Amino acid sequence: MKQPEASAPSLAYANPASLEYADPGTIAYAHPAVAIVSPHFCSPQPVDLAIVRKVLTITDGNFVVSDINGNIIFKVKGAHLCLRDHRILLDTAGYPIITLRKKFVSAHDRWQVFRGDSTETRDLIFSAKRSSMFQFKTKLDIFLANNIAEKAPDFRIKGSWFERSCVIYGGNSSTIVAQMHKKSTVQSVLFGKDNFMVTVYPGIDHAFIIALIVILDEINEN
Repeated sequence: MKQPEASAPSLAYANPASLEYADPGTIAYAHPAVAIVSPHFCSPQPVDLAIVRKVLTITDGNFVVSDINGNIIFKVKGAHLCLRDHRILLDTAGYPIITLRKKFVSAHDRWQVFRGDSTETRDLIFSAKRSSMFQFKTKLDIFLANNIAEKAPDFRIKGSWFERSCVIYGGNSSTIVAQMHKKSTVQSVLFGKDNFMVTVYPGIDHAFIIALIVILDEINEN
């Protein structure tokens, strides 16, 4: 389904022109390997994003993502009639960028991410799952849609979700593409909010990284 044109985020992106959230393979961009959702969400500079997760609500998993100046970049909400198995990443205008859905039959808590508000196989962008069924530390493997054999992950996540300290790596390498850390305040505790930061490295898709953090939250909270 064709997505409506959305307003550009307030960050300084490598390609600031207004773009639809199209298949990145159809657009020319500087870092094709890391523009997973769209080059619209890639920056030539490292970017710090603040994430606020509301923890005292019936529909857990609602997030607000802002830049360091407090400008909202993304929102994450549950789909209608769904609680913890369906999430939608929205831009500042409220348009769906990607849809995250838990695969119902999965031994490793697999989540699938689709373009826009679709859940059709043809719109699959990537999937993420636990690297093993039993874990003491957080370990997730991420596979892009064209990695059908899944012999090796395209990205990996390692760390401690409890401590909000996780690192996202490119493939099986030691190359870091993003990392997150806890940000606790008195206000966040009083108002039932879980605050943490994520640093997204240059050329890496911000929407992709936020989607991974949402999946991390869902897998570890269930």
